[in-house]
Amino acid sequence: MKLFGAQVKPVEGGFKEASSEAIREWAGKLETSYYLTGTAVGPHPCPSMVCEFQSVIGKETRRQAMEKWGGKPDVLIACIGSGSNAMGLFHEFIEDEEVKLIGVEAAGFGLDSGKHAATLSKGEVGVYHGAMSYLLEDEEGQIIRPHSIAVGLEYPGVSPQLSFLKDTERAEFHSSTDKEAVDAYLRLCRLEGIIPSLEASHALAYLEKICPALPNGTKVILNCSGRGDKDAGMVHNQKFCLN
Repeated sequence: MKLFGAQVKPVEGGFKEASSEAIREWAGKLETSYYLTGTAVGPHPCPSMVCEFQSVIGKETRRQAMEKWGGKPDVLIACIGSGSNAMGLFHEFIEDEEVKLIGVEAAGFGLDSGKHAATLSKGEVGVYHGAMSYLLEDEEGQIIRPHSIAVGLEYPGVSPQLSFLKDTERAEFHSSTDKEAVDAYLRLCRLEGIIPSLEASHALAYLEKICPALPNGTKVILNCSGRGDKDAGMVHNQKFCLN
């Protein structure tokens, strides 16, 4: 970002804290600042704008599927943190009810460990950063700090659009642990020479669970969102701790 001329203001914490500070900075200087977000959360119309812009992913997926298979895919899979890459893939196919939509969240150390970021799987409805969605919150409505080995998945809320897809049962949501994500990261590196992000590795890990149960010839597309160069050091340090 600095190479493109931006001034970068560091904050103490992770994605949640950075989002809070960006919204706080914007709200305090509305006449001189502009809130630019790449994630499908926050006040309207931000989630809708990001979803629309990211929908180029789904449009390109449909085009390539028609070229390769002469039809639509059967299953779409994407990781879920706040939800921008998942909605980018899903949006184009929401009306195609025969296409299964699957989101994979971060289970961290396990869904019952208290250290995860599985908002849709374990969260409750609440309001955060100006939007109603599923949240990781306690009985008093206070935000519970999320955990994931993938920094991009450490967010206590999720896109309102994904919350709607959950409530209408148009999409289904599952989760992968830190260890499963690291194993999937290493597997793709070894088999394909592709270094995935740890975020996308959560979706890759779910392939091990779903593929054995699918009929032969099922057309599955997984959104490998992001490069994993940034995560190589983390994987190297963590793979021994997690095994």
